[in-house]
This record gives sequence, structure tokens and C-alpha cells, in this order.
Amino acid sequence: MNDATERTGDSPFLSWRQALIALAIVGLIFGLFFGWRSLRESIPSQAAPPAVAVVATAVTPREVPIALEAIGSLRAVQEVTLAPEVAGRVTAIAFRPGAHVSRGTALVQLYDAPEQADRAAALARVRLAAAQLARTRFLVPGGAESQEVLQQRQAEHDQAAAAVRQLDARIAQKRIIAPLSGQLGVRRINLGQYLNPGDPVATLTAIDQLHADFTVPQQDLGKLRVGATVRLASDAWPGRTFSGRVTTIEPRIGEDSRNVLVQALVTNADGTLRPGMYVTSALELPPQPNALVVPATAIQTSASGDSVTVIRGREPSRAGKAEIVPVLTGRRIGNSVIVTKGIRPGDVVVTEGQLRVQPGAQVRVVRLVPAMIPATEE
Repeated sequence: MNDATERTGDSPFLSWRQALIALAIVGLIFGLFFGWRSLRESIPSQAAPPAVAVVATAVTPREVPIALEAIGSLRAVQEVTLAPEVAGRVTAIAFRPGAHVSRGTALVQLYDAPEQADRAAALARVRLAAAQLARTRFLVPGGAESQEVLQQRQAEHDQAAAAVRQLDARIAQKRIIAPLSGQLGVRRINLGQYLNPGDPVATLTAIDQLHADFTVPQQDLGKLRVGATVRLASDAWPGRTFSGRVTTIEPRIGEDSRNVLVQALVTNADGTLRPGMYVTSALELPPQPNALVVPATAIQTSASGDSVTVIRGREPSRAGKAEIVPVLTGRRIGNSVIVTKGIRPGDVVVTEGQLRVQPGAQVRVVRLVPAMIPATEE
């Protein structure tokens, strides 16, 4: 009986002891949880990355020039290779290589002493025939000479005069005269040299005006017109543009290339351009209105196509979020490109620094630049 009482008396004591231990464990768990939570909240969160500094441009519709570009060559409007018409020995050279000469200037003299002697004899016969003709004309009215004799004397005089003119023509062939005003080329003869007909002496070129010949595809035939302006550029004169006017459009299409030959007249008063130069020609057409132009540096090219980085936000000209937009591009004008699809007027496009920008990243515009269209130069 006493043992049972003692066992029953121990049971309440043990249950309270176990309850206190359980409460202590629960309290410790809650304490550790709230401590961990407080410690986590006390650690500062990671700062957001700073906005990337970029250069951008605002897309504005504008009028841009249109031109058909082609490679052409220059050709002199007037150019000859000086050469003798008859054989002879060079007795005088009256020009300096590279000099400018006027039309009619004597340049080379061939040996013509025999022809000059023949001309002197022919002149003597002309004078004799003239005297006989005058005497017969005086005698015919009185009947001392017949009309038949007068006609004979007239024929003899005409023959003698014709012989002089023939010798004058032969003597003229012994001289090489400048047929036009221009610049002489390299001298190819020497004093005392014997020349055959057609042997080259030098070139004579008028360079104050030149022809520019170039071809354009047949599909552009409807855009061609006589009088259109052509801008020419040569690598011999970087940064300089020359102006010309279309003078001729070949009526026949090339069977091999299906191109149209176009010829323009270029004024070259200062002699800057030279025949034989190849040039880049741009045939001006009516301008394209409302074109969206961006700097070429704004275009990013990848395997999936071209794209630009557009800034979205309340004030995209100052800052905003980057968005990669696919675009279709058209012609290139200088350092700018026409975008035909993908952007709208008013969009702000990144032109420098887009390689450091990820989609959705914050960007900050440090400079706003316009899309430059090259000015037309005379």
C-alpha cells in the first residue's frame, strides 16, 4: 500500500519536470529563429547596379538625298595625238613638254627646202602667166589677139596659181600645228630624227572640260534625264567633290551587262582632274521625304539580323531602360543609315556604349547627337 502511494506520488513530479524541459526547448527554438531573422534583416541588401552611361540620338523624320552611285572614268572632250602627215626630217621643235599652247601654234618643222624651191619657181610662172594674160586682154579689143588666145592665157595663169597652192599644201604638211588649245604631253621625238607618216610626236589634250562616262543598271533607266546633276569624287583628292551635268544617255542597252552608258560634262577649269582617272559618280535624284536616319554606329549586326538599342522611359533623352529592337536598314548615306522598319519618330537610340548594355538595364544619356547627312559640295 505504501509502495503504491509512493509510485503515484512520484508521477505528478515527473510530469511537471518534463513540461518545463519541453517549454525550455520550445523557447530556445523560438529564440534562435527570431535571432536568425533579426540578423538577416540587419544585413543590408545588395545595392542596384549603376546606370550605364551612353551616347544617343533622337530619331526625327527628315529629307535625305537620293543618288545612283557608279564607278566611272574621265575622258577628254578634245584630245589628239600629234603626228606628221608626210615623211621628213625634224629641223625644228618649237614646244616644251607639258606646256599649254594655243590653237594654230607651230610645234614641229620638217625639212621642206625642196618644196620651198618648187614654190619659188611656181610663183615665177604665176607672174609670167599674169603678165601674158594682161597683155592679151589689152590686145583682144583691137583684134591683135583672138578670144581663143585670151582663154588660153587665162588657163595658163590658173594652172600656175593652182601649182602654187598645191606646193603651199605640201609645205603645210611639213609643219605640225596645234589643232586645238590644250596641254602638251611627253615629247617623243628629237631634233634631226626622221619621221614617217603617223609617228607620234606628243599628245595634246584640252583639260578645261572632261567627259565622265559611267554605267547604271537598266532598271534605273526611268530615273535618268539629260541635265541631271552628277557629283564626282576621286581618291586623288580626298574630301573634295566635283560637279557635272548629264549630256548624253546611250540609247542602246549593253547586251552583255544590261547597263546603260551615261556621259556627263565636267568643268575642270583649274586642271585638277585628268583624263583616264577613275571616279565615283553619284547621279542625284529627287530627295526621299520623312526618312528615319540614325548613325551607322547605332546598328548592331548579328546572325539574327540588325538591331538597335532603344531607351524606354518617361524621359528617354536623359535616362531609361534599354530595349533591343530588331530593325531593317536601307541605304547608307555617309556615316548614317536609313532605317526602314523597327523604330518610330521620337525614339531615342543608343549610338555609343551599347555593347556594355544588357536588355532591361538602366542607362544614362551623357550626350545627345544628331544623325549627320553629308552636305553636297561643289
